[in-house]
Amino acid sequence: MTLRPYYIFSSGRIMRRENTIYVENEKGEKKALPIEEVESLHIFGEVEMNTKFLNFLSQHGKPIHFYNYYGFYSGSFVPRSKNISGELLVKQVEYYLDNEKRLYLAKAFVEGATFHMLRNLRNYDGTEEFVRIISEEQAKSFEAKTVPELMGCEGRAREAYYQAFNTITSGRLTMNRREKRPPKDPINALISFGNSVMYSVVLSEIYKTELNPTISYLHEPRERRFSLSLDISEIFKPLIVDPIIFKLINNSMLKEEDFEDELDFCYLTSSGKKKFLKEFEEKLETTIKHRKLKRSVSYRTLIRLECYKLIRHLLQDEFYKPLKAWW
Repeated sequence: MTLRPYYIFSSGRIMRRENTIYVENEKGEKKALPIEEVESLHIFGEVEMNTKFLNFLSQHGKPIHFYNYYGFYSGSFVPRSKNISGELLVKQVEYYLDNEKRLYLAKAFVEGATFHMLRNLRNYDGTEEFVRIISEEQAKSFEAKTVPELMGCEGRAREAYYQAFNTITSGRLTMNRREKRPPKDPINALISFGNSVMYSVVLSEIYKTELNPTISYLHEPRERRFSLSLDISEIFKPLIVDPIIFKLINNSMLKEEDFEDELDFCYLTSSGKKKFLKEFEEKLETTIKHRKLKRSVSYRTLIRLECYKLIRHLLQDEFYKPLKAWW
């Protein structure tokens, strides 16, 4: 049976009854979600739950991700890992504390990110200048001596990349610059929402491995965040999230009612979020023929394979090389 994530938009209650999750909306209408079909839960509505329900999720190893009213990631309940490896945890910390080892991994994440940025831009006319800037910053990133220097290269590359969005969308929707807190236009709202969901999906895949999601290499580990998910997301945001944004805009799939403007603040309405998530799930389940494994794998599986590649690097089985889409 194929597991799938469930996105809960209605407000109300969510509870356990025997081996089934029940979502009850404010009208008292209930929807049953058999636990054996659930990969993860994503909560966008105002939902009540109790510790009995969370214990039920924990027993079955199901993470639950929470988003605020605007669709921004708030946090996760991640069950205690059943895949704990003391040896791997020691190695993760060792590779963070050793500047050379950390820098190698940080560079690899930036390399994967910039490769997919360039891959996207080369599909569109009029992006040559942006491609040139990103290529220059990519070359500089290979020579960076510190993580902050590397982050500077990545930041300038991403700034040029986002500046190209107006060209890619042919002015159907425009943005002046990347603005996260808060997003001030529809494109920024789409990017912020897409990145939030991408982060939580990567976290779900990390949880299925022995990796500790709080120890990272490109982003600084901090309290109250799973920073390894940020690292790995860098590779997949331009590969998964951004092409969806281009498709939604260029195919005129978004309407005025899919966005809400509020005091210089733009965000997706429920209808806009649902349109994005429909495309997002379809993308994650799309399969490609893996040239090393010699079998078809989904985009979602590619995320987990990236985690396994990182594990093999940390255990010194083989050097980590970031995913670079070949299809």
